[in-house]
Amino acid sequence: MKSKSPENEQYLSASNRITGVIVLVIGALGLLDIALEWRTVTGLLVACIIGILMVFAYVGLIRPSVTLSPENILLRNHLRDHTIPWRKVTGVDVTDILRVHTGDDRFRAPGVQLVMRDLRKQRVGGRKLSPDSSLSRAEFVVNRVETHMEQYGTKADGEIETTWARPELIVIGVLAVVAVLAAFYR
Repeated sequence: MKSKSPENEQYLSASNRITGVIVLVIGALGLLDIALEWRTVTGLLVACIIGILMVFAYVGLIRPSVTLSPENILLRNHLRDHTIPWRKVTGVDVTDILRVHTGDDRFRAPGVQLVMRDLRKQRVGGRKLSPDSSLSRAEFVVNRVETHMEQYGTKADGEIETTWARPELIVIGVLAVVAVLAAFYR
């Protein structure tokens, strides 16, 4: 099966993103309140802690995703990115989250995950799963990855690259340093 467009396809957990955005909005409201009402060193300390928690919410809930392109598959995990060329991918499956196999290595991608409720329904064999269940979405992503493996596996070459999420780690580090300094001068 040929893909209709050579553009990138991105898969992620919509429920995690919605929860993450809600947490970030609540955190932004807290920061706004601190900026308007609590302009002290203690307020700076609390603002840094809220900022760190907001970055954790972003990293844990919004950042993870799986991006398919003609050249490679990009697995954005919480704090690391894995760029795997299609020639290196040997298989893909889903346990609790998507796993991409490359020879002896296995990379986990929390951007595509299964909901325990759907796993229990499948095991019990009770009520029928809805077409938009996490199992159906995960199977769709597995099929898309396998299609890309067949389509681009002989063309795309290169090495597996693993990089850290530098901007997120830098923001956490700066906020932590400012929080420690604010606590010291309080």
